[in-house]
Amino acid sequence: MPAVKRILAWCLFDFANSAYSAVIVVAVFSVYYATHIVGNEHGLGDLWWGRAISASLVLVVLTGPVLGAFADRAGWRKRFFIAFTALCIGCIALFTTLVPGMVLQGFALIALANFAFESSQIYYNAYLPDIAPADRLGTVSGLGFAIGYLGSIIGLVVALPLVNARQFNLLWLLVAAFFAVFSVPAFLALPADRPQPEKQVDLRAIVRDVIRNQPLRRFLLAYFLYFDGVETTIVFSGIFAATTLKFTTPEVIKLFLAVQFSALAGALLLARPTDRWGAKRVITLTLLLWVGVSIGAYFAQTKSTFFAVAVTAGLGLGSIQAASRALMASLIPPGKESELFGFYALCGKSSSVLGPLVFGAVSYLAGSQRAAVAAVGVFFVAGLILLQRVRPALPPS
Repeated sequence: MPAVKRILAWCLFDFANSAYSAVIVVAVFSVYYATHIVGNEHGLGDLWWGRAISASLVLVVLTGPVLGAFADRAGWRKRFFIAFTALCIGCIALFTTLVPGMVLQGFALIALANFAFESSQIYYNAYLPDIAPADRLGTVSGLGFAIGYLGSIIGLVVALPLVNARQFNLLWLLVAAFFAVFSVPAFLALPADRPQPEKQVDLRAIVRDVIRNQPLRRFLLAYFLYFDGVETTIVFSGIFAATTLKFTTPEVIKLFLAVQFSALAGALLLARPTDRWGAKRVITLTLLLWVGVSIGAYFAQTKSTFFAVAVTAGLGLGSIQAASRALMASLIPPGKESELFGFYALCGKSSSVLGPLVFGAVSYLAGSQRAAVAAVGVFFVAGLILLQRVRPALPPS
């Protein structure tokens, strides 16, 4: 299959899964679970939502690198990719069974859905160095995120009238169907698996490979910290807007529609510069932006101020994710894509277990989501400092 068609099919999976991220994790189901299923008058909904997301990420941490290495060895990368996607879609459809008070059932379904989603991303990301030339990793990664944000926009546009009509169950079914339909091109077009029977499924060996690769080791340590801030911001931004600034659910959706447009613009604007300037420089610039966003969110007192802060954050959202993925792909030795992207997920998700727990606990104990925002901002600063120690290969001239 021509390379361009494979790239487009790969990008369409970002388009497919972004409706899940936008509607389920960020704008609608997070608020629905915290306020409608649990009840969030005293931060209890925040606490349970943080637990659910953290539990899902613990599962990713425990399984990601080993399953990634097994997928490389057995040639099962595409099978795992499809299976985890199907599991996530099934869980979304089962959200229709939830009613107020079903705290544990909702916890189990969102935790399993998010585990499956994040696991599917390991194998999806591992295809990047297979389909993109080394000097175009940033461009292709950025294009994937940009097309993904277009999927988020469509998902939120569809969600708005359904939320206004309180047709939540129909919304969950539409998100599941959207995810399923637009995943098919990737399932069909991405390259066949290449079994590597000589590869050992050994987490200790994977850790040794990472430790011996100094640029990779230093990058993953920085990524461990700053991505915690990104993930926690994504997971709790809708709840923060709804609880602290009294956004209604339709207002939250409109807010995140604006964020998706700015994220799409940021991903496209910084895709080519990632290849020209180097991914590290782009990540540094976006982390400076994220530090400013944390400060702005802490001091925001009005809906309009927070709206401006959130749109600014969107500019750095797609670019930091795309540049991080591109930098990681450039540091991986050939033949180790799935296992090391599994370790990449381990770093990102193990740190992201901490962030939601910190936010939920600080919000609950201090009785203030602003204090929780300040706690999360520390992760951006620490990651920015550690990133400066990374010495990747220079971008092609």
